[in-house]
Amino acid sequence: MIERYIEFLGLHETIELLKANERLLIPSIRVNTLKIKVDELKKRLENKGFELEPIEWVSYGFNVVKETHNLGSLHEFLQGYYYLQNIASMLPPIILDPKPDELIVDMCAAPGSKATQLAQIMKNKGKLILIEKNKNRIPALEVNLRRMGVSNSIIMNYDAIQLEELNIKADKILLDAPCTGEGLIRSDISRKTSKGLKDINKMAIIQKKLLAAGLNGLKPGGQLLYSTCSIAPEENEVVINKILNSFSNFSITKIPKQYGNVGITNVYGRTLRNDLKHSQRFYPHIHDTIGFFLCLIEKSN
Repeated sequence: MIERYIEFLGLHETIELLKANERLLIPSIRVNTLKIKVDELKKRLENKGFELEPIEWVSYGFNVVKETHNLGSLHEFLQGYYYLQNIASMLPPIILDPKPDELIVDMCAAPGSKATQLAQIMKNKGKLILIEKNKNRIPALEVNLRRMGVSNSIIMNYDAIQLEELNIKADKILLDAPCTGEGLIRSDISRKTSKGLKDINKMAIIQKKLLAAGLNGLKPGGQLLYSTCSIAPEENEVVINKILNSFSNFSITKIPKQYGNVGITNVYGRTLRNDLKHSQRFYPHIHDTIGFFLCLIEKSN
């Protein structure tokens, strides 16, 4: 893992990354504006002794700098007033920007952090199709949808690789792809040794199939947001490079706001598509988040 990091980050950046991975994450929450106003929840938590710091990127998000009770057991949590969610994880729905009159597909929806945020942005209107292949993960998704008051969605226990068979043409698609979780070391130290190159290569095969299926499921002019909680180029830029080079009517869109670092266009001695620079990367030592990747892809009209 470290040898790979040095190759695409350099020695100094790799050392800083490894140091940052040893620091615990500050908890962050996303206020559920379907149920409560941001200021009202802030006041309620501060009255319980919590100290909250606004998140610059997310108008309805807070870092919890002082925690007086367990965030996952508060009355406000059980009532669905907020979701425990890392900052980087809040960005894909914001960037995809689903509209209340659109048909949206979340290809890998459980346990529902981004699915419930999509519904929140859509104001519980439009059509939100939530696909989840793993039947065992669906109960958690159902609980979160009920807790957060989501009413514009339908859950499908289905393999999103077969999306084309559903004959759906979506306005926008979120593909938060299954990955090795190489960016989650700060919250799960076992990730240092639990995954290897074989796992990365195995996930990349699945990611390519999912991405191809998602692109085929878009309307002309539609957009797909690809994200992972991995910093591995093999699961991100290399996957997108491979699939887009076999599709002629798609391009990578520049995201209006630069949240993270630019995407990689040269790695492991390979030159990738130049528009991959419009994708964005997040690192614990630079952005104080989990390791994360996102890329917005658009289908031409």
